[in-house]
Amino acid sequence: MKLVERARRLRKESTDAEKRLWLHLRAHRYGGHKFKRQQPIGRYIVDFACFDARLVIEIDGGQHADAARSDSIRDAWLAREGFRVLRFWNNEVLENTEGVMQKILSSLDAPSPRPSPTRGEGERSAPRKIRS
Repeated sequence: MKLVERARRLRKESTDAEKRLWLHLRAHRYGGHKFKRQQPIGRYIVDFACFDARLVIEIDGGQHADAARSDSIRDAWLAREGFRVLRFWNNEVLENTEGVMQKILSSLDAPSPRPSPTRGEGERSAPRKIRS
């Protein structure tokens, strides 16, 4: 399945946490920033992306507890492309939406990183990952 088709399918099958966060982020509602949901970036599809702030927001369910290694590889790649990554658990979005929104706003107000030059295959950099 092509990445764009998969992103469309993921938009239709959003989790309750993704739906709740999207209500706050869509239509430039949050600080005038434009967010896209289930957005392809490179070979990945991120839950939410704000390109002007170079911010990616990921909402993780229980399955992500076992996916820490693949998440860190993904986050490192996004960091090399100049994105900051915020990760929240589903229950955090559902139970503390206001707190999550405050963390997002703080990240939107922070200076955006610049993409680093492409590194050699063997080189790794630490991801710019923020876990609330």
